[in-house]
Amino acid sequence: MPRKVNGPFATTGRDVVIAEAVRTPIGKSHPEKGWFRNTHPNAMLAACYQDLVGRAGIDPSEVDDLVIGCTAPFGEQSRNIGRNAWLQAGFPPEVPATTLDRRCGSAQTAVNFAAALIASGVHDVVIAGGVEHMGHVPMNSPARISELYGEPWTPEMWSQYDFVSQGESAELIAERWNISRAEMDEFAVRSHALATAAIEAGRFDAEMVSMELDGEIRRGDQTVRPSTTTETLAGLKTVFRAENGRVTAGTSSPICDSAAAVLLCTREAAERHGLRIRARVVDQTTVGVDPIIMLTGPIPATQKLLRRNDLTVDDIGLFEVNEAFSSVVLAWERELKPDMDRVNVNGGAIALGHAVGATGARLIATIVSEMERRDSHLGLVTMCCGGGLGTGTLLERES
Repeated sequence: MPRKVNGPFATTGRDVVIAEAVRTPIGKSHPEKGWFRNTHPNAMLAACYQDLVGRAGIDPSEVDDLVIGCTAPFGEQSRNIGRNAWLQAGFPPEVPATTLDRRCGSAQTAVNFAAALIASGVHDVVIAGGVEHMGHVPMNSPARISELYGEPWTPEMWSQYDFVSQGESAELIAERWNISRAEMDEFAVRSHALATAAIEAGRFDAEMVSMELDGEIRRGDQTVRPSTTTETLAGLKTVFRAENGRVTAGTSSPICDSAAAVLLCTREAAERHGLRIRARVVDQTTVGVDPIIMLTGPIPATQKLLRRNDLTVDDIGLFEVNEAFSSVVLAWERELKPDMDRVNVNGGAIALGHAVGATGARLIATIVSEMERRDSHLGLVTMCCGGGLGTGTLLERES
């Protein structure tokens, strides 16, 4: 039997466990074809709340707090969407909520913060997750807000850093780790092939929240392209550099709409409320990296979790490394040298899409289900984040 890993939370004497984890379908951010084009993001997150407590069989009044990630809390997503969606779901107003922004790692940070609240003794039961409707609140929303209220980057910051786009950061990573366009294309094909196989085998069913949208029941992911080949990707133009570029739309994660939620609690609370224990949160971390190359955070985040828990890459049964761009995961592979048969085994964001504020919780839901399916002992989730950050969560499945 594998040894129990005692992370930092063990010192508090309060095991933090995951009782349930769900996510909506992932829809294209398209004004005419996107599944969620007529759906308010409140409804997406509310559906996750309702499905989560329904599956778990817990009274929503027993939830102590809600911690929700969202990278663009403007417009429809403003004024604490974590709270607004809870009220829209018809749940008790006595349950508080907060909405946070840690860029692409927002939802994973929400899960990590919830775990810390529980481990510290502040709360016993917390729902964490994230939401992003990139069709209604697009990625350039901060720029439009800046036109009215000012820029976030001051002249003093510009004098220290020559900030670039995330796409340019993906190009810089490809250069530094000598990752060819052909390698990135092959990785993208792998993502679509594995996601297609997972969908056909029903591997996402355990985490999926069915939603009725425009009179149709949606239960799946809209951006997966089963017919993707290296030949079709080779014909795409680069999108971030006109000359000498390597990154294309095909090796980038598509913008999407989605929400996800995770129910965390103490072991004692799980027993008290009759909840199943699906996994234990062993450890978590967040790291900072150079804000120009920006997207290398999964490398030190993974290294830190392994080192702190006296583990090696080979001890981890499954990895979820967010596929913001092919180059991000391939650089991580260069440094960590994992068995890639354990990495993103059901595809990743290049195929499934990256609804930035929700993806971290979606990855938690996906890996927990896959750990159960494969009877894996340890799983590790890590993400790169805009601005030069990286998030990580180490999970253990008990026999």
